[in-house]
Amino acid sequence: MHESSPDYGVAAQTGVMVPMRDGVRLATDIYFPTLAGKRLSEPIPTLLERTPYDKTLAAARLGAAQYFASRRYAIVYQDVRGRFASEGKFTKYLNEPEDGFDTLKWIGEQSWSNGKVGTFGISYGAHTQAALAALAPPNLACCFMDSGGFTNAFDNSCRLGGAFELRQVVWAYTNALSSPEANANPAIRAALEAENLREWFRRMPWKRGISPLRWVPEFEDYLFDMWTRSDFDDYWKQPGICNELLFDQYADVPMIHMGSWYDPYTRTTTDNYTGLSALKRGPVHMILGPWTHGAHDTRFAGDVDFGSASVVADNLADDYNHLRLLWFDRWLKDIDTGADRNPPVRVFVMGGGDGRRDADGRLRHGGRWQNFDDWPPPQMRDTRFYFHPNGVLDEHAPAPDDAPISFDFDPKHPVPTVGGNISSGGDLIIGGAFDQREGSRFYGSDSESTPLSSKHDVLVFQTDALTSPVEIVGPVRVRLWASSSARDTDFTAKLVDVHPPSEDFPQGFDMNLTDGILRARYRNGFERQELMEPASVYEFVIELYPTANLFGIGHRIRVDISSSNFPRLDVNPNTGEPLGSNRRSLIAVNTVYMDEGRPSNIVLPVLEKRA
Repeated sequence: MHESSPDYGVAAQTGVMVPMRDGVRLATDIYFPTLAGKRLSEPIPTLLERTPYDKTLAAARLGAAQYFASRRYAIVYQDVRGRFASEGKFTKYLNEPEDGFDTLKWIGEQSWSNGKVGTFGISYGAHTQAALAALAPPNLACCFMDSGGFTNAFDNSCRLGGAFELRQVVWAYTNALSSPEANANPAIRAALEAENLREWFRRMPWKRGISPLRWVPEFEDYLFDMWTRSDFDDYWKQPGICNELLFDQYADVPMIHMGSWYDPYTRTTTDNYTGLSALKRGPVHMILGPWTHGAHDTRFAGDVDFGSASVVADNLADDYNHLRLLWFDRWLKDIDTGADRNPPVRVFVMGGGDGRRDADGRLRHGGRWQNFDDWPPPQMRDTRFYFHPNGVLDEHAPAPDDAPISFDFDPKHPVPTVGGNISSGGDLIIGGAFDQREGSRFYGSDSESTPLSSKHDVLVFQTDALTSPVEIVGPVRVRLWASSSARDTDFTAKLVDVHPPSEDFPQGFDMNLTDGILRARYRNGFERQELMEPASVYEFVIELYPTANLFGIGHRIRVDISSSNFPRLDVNPNTGEPLGSNRRSLIAVNTVYMDEGRPSNIVLPVLEKRA
């Protein structure tokens, strides 16, 4: 295996203002390789990252400018429109397709460019890549999208199953602190800093002009657009946030989609892979690890440790930059790095650890990398595990007369979020894998250590202790037959790996793997609301995030059904009012059915046993 070596010095040209088609100029820094103190004279390949987080910090944080420029690449960092040194008004996500296209065109016109551009970046830096790739711009030669790159932001990442992801609120507030208004006016910055976001979360939904973002109207405006536009309409079908509608015209270039099991963009990652790999020559590859958002070299997520084998370093490459270098060298320099011969799908299957407590107090869950030819894995077999009134979960279909279970869902007392697929939540919404117990670090908890399974509005279904391992890799969904006393409500589902009691964990450890939600008014599709008739029974299909886990001997597979997951997702008021602007709430009596004609179940992607 060969790759570029760091044979060059590095020089920077900062503050270049690149014009867009409407005359707005975007601030851009360029890092060049040098020999004997002089920039190379011949055209070379370019790497581009577009960011809302300050291009100067991006270069310093990642060290990528020095790393790649010293290996004979030009590195371009750009502040997106309306952020830091760039001109124009910032509207989250929506300006990135055209601005990215124009930037690619500009790069190709520069004397130092050989016309081959690779894009890279994490999170918003992946969204900007997908946005420009959806317009098939000139000069784009390959992509490395990490932890983002919207397939459909309505159905994953901004909204989920009809609910609104409140991490968008935290992101808006946090980044409003670095808005042009706050940077130019100390009074505005002081007003923002004086807001108590934790207290504001007790006053949801907010009102325009009466929110912690009222000091920066452009941030408040885009946030309320996302929050209150609850139908999948033309707003949500725009390039940049619904790229799946443009897959046919999407750039056909080599691309890697990288993601994490505890990241809000897990489904974005897998949906991009399945949608694009079916249409493009690519090649299109995918990598999924057991991390939280972008934490590739952290061996734990939340309170669970996955072992040294889980990190990028020394498992997928020497380090994260080296992993990207192998891809860029292959497609921008035609160096035989072997990156094109890697399996198209590489995923980390969690589980198999000894279940003891490590030196930092985390559960050692373990895991290992596995390679597959496609996604979902061809070896996967959809297996139904049915719910039973006595709380049992098994593969036996329910009896004709099995009774339903009802619970009261009070929007004023929602089930608290304990981990999951979360980013940008600060200390309000914490992502990762945790024992499913309340505690002071989890917003909205009523106690310090009581299990969520004890709450009256959480229905629990679990298998007997397993006598042989069960390995799942792929998408997960729950088929639920349910009714409500209300005209609208939510149903949530969570998949849990129940570790048995041990010396280190005498009460066991209920480890969350994945979850999902469906707002009842969208049970027949997201483009049109259909309120329920109270007491009528409907079928709901809840799509959970995909996952990969080995349930060990002695463990139990568990499913929790409820109607809220706050503050990760906004709470349904049960009134049927327009979402994001309700002023009332009702307690709903929600009922789950599990008889022969209404066999509520979870469909798990069980891998066939291997020799």
